[in-house]
Amino acid sequence: MTLLRAVARPLLASMFFYGGVNSLRNAKTMAPKAQPVADFIHRTAPDVDVSAVNLVRANGALHVAAATAVATGHVPRISSFILAGSLVPTTAAGHRFWNESDPAARKNQLIHFLKNLSMMGGLLMATLDPDPHKKFIGRRAKDKVVEAKDKVAEGIDQLRS
Repeated sequence: MTLLRAVARPLLASMFFYGGVNSLRNAKTMAPKAQPVADFIHRTAPDVDVSAVNLVRANGALHVAAATAVATGHVPRISSFILAGSLVPTTAAGHRFWNESDPAARKNQLIHFLKNLSMMGGLLMATLDPDPHKKFIGRRAKDKVVEAKDKVAEGIDQLRS
């Protein structure tokens, strides 16, 4: 893993790890924000019995597991994609700025909404990151040039013989 990845991945994962632990510890307190999602699931699939508290816990556990995987470089592309996908309901349920009547609360929710969109963008970019065990793209390009030069030199030597 390159130095850049070794620093960037834990930075990207940090908020998800912290938020996931917080969700696990305070699921009952956070459940009212997840209630619209639980209601939607119940309307869509009436046979599925899901509570808002369990949704918060499941989301928290998912965030802790995926953030740990991103931070340590284990299946980072899949984990980044999972975190990006989990941000959609988290953001829609947790930062409903359009429902706020108080201007200060509305601004605060808008900032968190946009922060989540920014993190989603970073996570989606992380899904495009090549194999973490490969060298940085600039280094790989330089190696290819050197390899091509060596092949050309070898071909010229064969022509001289």
